[in-house]
Amino acid sequence: MTAGDRRGAGPNSPVVVVGAGIAGLACARALATAGLPVRILDRGRRPGGRLASRTLHGRPVDIGASYFTAAPGSAFAAVVATWVERGLARPWTDTFAVAGPGGIEGSKTGPTRYAAPRGSRSLAEDLADGLDVEAGHTVTRLRPGPAVDGAATPAAVLAMPDPQAHRLLDPLDAAARLAGPRVWRPALAVVLGWSRRQWPADLHGAFVHDSTAIEWVADDGDRRGDGAAVLVAHTTAELAAASLAEPASAVPAVTAAVRGALGIPAEPEWTSVMRWSFARPAHPREEPFGLVDGIGLCGDGWAAPAKVAGAWTSGTALGTELAGRLAG
Repeated sequence: MTAGDRRGAGPNSPVVVVGAGIAGLACARALATAGLPVRILDRGRRPGGRLASRTLHGRPVDIGASYFTAAPGSAFAAVVATWVERGLARPWTDTFAVAGPGGIEGSKTGPTRYAAPRGSRSLAEDLADGLDVEAGHTVTRLRPGPAVDGAATPAAVLAMPDPQAHRLLDPLDAAARLAGPRVWRPALAVVLGWSRRQWPADLHGAFVHDSTAIEWVADDGDRRGDGAAVLVAHTTAELAAASLAEPASAVPAVTAAVRGALGIPAEPEWTSVMRWSFARPAHPREEPFGLVDGIGLCGDGWAAPAKVAGAWTSGTALGTELAGRLAG
């Protein structure tokens, strides 16, 4: 893909990245580092995607990705190290509880999980620093050329879940075949707040089994480091699917499940709920990205497993590949 192959795009036209989640930002960062102009379009008010935080009762609460890991020696680990040095991230824990509907049963140890004291969105904002990000911009179509909403570009990237990418593409295009159809599972993130903690002091989070309502609960006060009595529960895909039209209808079942799993005696004093229609792919691809006819796809559906590190790796790999092709 040389300058002569850009099909109507000007010599200084930017590559267009649609989606300002971690994959889109990582892709744009790789392109910008290679000296290429890049423009990021996102329909949200702020960058973040699933690195989502919402301010509730005066503090940020993570309502998207609960934590992230970094394989030692990986490129993403180097990024995480800079976040830790600057206070944007901190090692959180390597141990979570295991609970059933009747209470905590044990614990499970794994790799170090990292958290963001200022909320996970702060990490996306750091990746976006210095990049051309246009928030509140809804893209309606992407066609061969490529052209985004009719405007030619040297290359275009869709950094979003496959079902959302598929809606922007012509079903007959090769890029549309890369995007789907694939099964994605929904989830609800339900935030529960109390005036004081009512669960074990050493609890960081809990994987919950045999529940029809929840799969995971994070202690957001412990995660953030401020000790706030706030939990964030992530629902089962089945409960989310049944509640997508009215997410608040799931709150009673989630509250009961959280109280039973963690032995909490009192009802929460306040709650909030966030809907994720496409929370995670049922079967993420092993390949880091898709690229055909100048249209790239990256994000959670690529670079299995579908985690924060995988999304960053997917976006970075696609940005690096595009930079090489555009400069070739």
